[in-house]
Amino acid sequence: MPLVRIWLQAGKPASYRTAISDQVYQAMRETLNIPDGDRFQVITEHSPGQLIADPSFMGMDRSDEGFVLVQIFLSRGRTTEVKQALYHHIVEKLAISPGIRPDDVMITLTEVGLDDWSFGRGEAQYVLHPPDWAVKREKIPA
Repeated sequence: MPLVRIWLQAGKPASYRTAISDQVYQAMRETLNIPDGDRFQVITEHSPGQLIADPSFMGMDRSDEGFVLVQIFLSRGRTTEVKQALYHHIVEKLAISPGIRPDDVMITLTEVGLDDWSFGRGEAQYVLHPPDWAVKREKIPA
């Protein structure tokens, strides 16, 4: 159930975007144990000057053309250790393919409740028909 938004500079080939999409998904599968097929992503490309990141904030050495911002909306409940493992795993996988420098990857997590998701039909599926893992993790309001 994570929803992933990925922002990057325009002009990269489709294979580059596909590699980012695949690597972020695999890192979430391996680190967060999300179910197979639970893949919802939005990739947005920006012209020069529309995706702005300070080149050295927090000691980074960011490039204008290589910066990628990943925002993941997910249900609350992961420990700090799991979140840090996810950050590391995403950066590690993106360095391999498509070859993004670790300093060029910024990741943010936004935690939401199980009642904050509707996968269609105007229903909150996790409230109406919660899977076993959801019942164990969070008390779902009636």
